[in-house]
Amino acid sequence: MAELKARLRAELVTAMKAREALVVSTLRMALTAVTTEEVAGKNARELTDDEVLKVLAKEAKKRDEAAEAFAAAGRSEKAETERAEGEVLRRYLPAQLDDAELAVIAEQAVAEVTEALGERPGQRQMGQVMKIASAKSAGRADGGRVAAAVRALLQG
Repeated sequence: MAELKARLRAELVTAMKAREALVVSTLRMALTAVTTEEVAGKNARELTDDEVLKVLAKEAKKRDEAAEAFAAAGRSEKAETERAEGEVLRRYLPAQLDDAELAVIAEQAVAEVTEALGERPGQRQMGQVMKIASAKSAGRADGGRVAAAVRALLQG
């Protein structure tokens, strides 16, 4: 079993004993999402820690989007609940890259593509640059932020 999944289960038990309702419901939801991912497709399989992290990141992003939607609709109680669930999930995610670190990764990706092509890449090669930058930022930055950093370099 993946270490992260085992940690989630252990902390679920701890939260149940401590009667922390929000943590219990959030961890149950996260473990359900992991199990759903494991049985998706033709063959059931055990997720690696990296795959579990991707599921948790996706669930945290859903919570952020739901919180924004509830806030826009004037349902501040629901928005706060979604934000709190997102914070519980973020405890298990790696620290997010700041803008400076993300810019360095984007520059490295552009440099690698420049070396491969023999010329500086333009907007048409954004996919190649994104592939490298996404791999280097692996789960530590939202795809939209990575794309914005790469786009800024390719336009500049």
